[in-house]
Amino acid sequence: MGIAFHGSPAHTLGVEIEMGLVHDATDALECAAPEVLAEVSAGFPGGAHPRIHHELFQSTLELVTGVCDTPAQARADLAATVAELTPVLRRRHLALIGTGVHPFSSWNSLRLTDDPRYARLVERIAWPARRMMIHGVHFHVGVPSGDHAIAVTNALTGLLPHLVALSASSPYWFGEDTGLASMRTKIFESMPQASLPPALADWAAFEDLAAILVRAGTIESVKELWWDIRPSPSWGTVELRMCDGMATLTELASLAALGQAAVAELCARLDAGQVLTREPDWVLAENKWRAARYGVEAQLVHGDGSVTALADEVVAWVERARPFAAQLGSTAELEGVLAILEHQPSYARQRAVVAGGGTLRDVVELLRREFAHDRVGG
Repeated sequence: MGIAFHGSPAHTLGVEIEMGLVHDATDALECAAPEVLAEVSAGFPGGAHPRIHHELFQSTLELVTGVCDTPAQARADLAATVAELTPVLRRRHLALIGTGVHPFSSWNSLRLTDDPRYARLVERIAWPARRMMIHGVHFHVGVPSGDHAIAVTNALTGLLPHLVALSASSPYWFGEDTGLASMRTKIFESMPQASLPPALADWAAFEDLAAILVRAGTIESVKELWWDIRPSPSWGTVELRMCDGMATLTELASLAALGQAAVAELCARLDAGQVLTREPDWVLAENKWRAARYGVEAQLVHGDGSVTALADEVVAWVERARPFAAQLGSTAELEGVLAILEHQPSYARQRAVVAGGGTLRDVVELLRREFAHDRVGG
């Protein structure tokens, strides 16, 4: 099965974010996406907005950027789309929140989007697909070839738990504290072909695997390989898919900077003739679990059984990425990763509201304020 990889000459950046729609009167998810999309898309060819799309549930909107050079450009692109959306939402008493899972809404009370692809998905996968009331962030970073994409995908698994922890924003599920920093991570893992990418030797091995999975009826196309990190052949990118929905665009830009710079660093090492390594699968799975459970407080394990603090490793990754962020024009955004460690990710801020006597509606109000004002604390 030949799959053309349309390589990127530069480490360009694209971002996709899934946002929850909540109603002013209830702070619950509201199935209003069809009406919102119809209004905001009027006047575009075919009635389709180029930056705003529907998702599985009618309570979700997906916002996407164009091809950007820097995280600052991506943030500005998303901010412009949000500004376009805001008056449409206000007229309907709606707001956007960025979080992996809504703290108390129930998936079984939400309507599915009327789309044949989603209907086939739910028919084939059944209950795990029907409960996918989750919101994530995807970062696309350009790489020059399919072989680069596979080598970088393998090596980026080492950064996976750090990005899970830094973005973690889903401690609550159906009104209960799960004890996890990222419940979204565990919900998504119930889907077939989700979680860790397999270790592959090169692009030819990826093509062979895709052909086998299609022939077996496991997937319809490579778009159904829902790995945490995957090559995206049509865009010429490596796609990082492990992050929870994020409370602010500023924090999102910081993780975009880390991901983009890490890809650039790995490509440079590969081009210099270095062999990129990957930890054993049991280490990767354990560390992803620890990040989803404990967030930035996690202790990560290594192949020899030693452990290191995730937060210390984040600092080391930022140091390693700095020269490449400087080349990419994203130094300020990269330094924001350390600010997330300082003020704590969204899951901790949400729990602080409840620990201070607040309710889960107060948590949603915090999320509304933070996204609307692009500021931690709102």
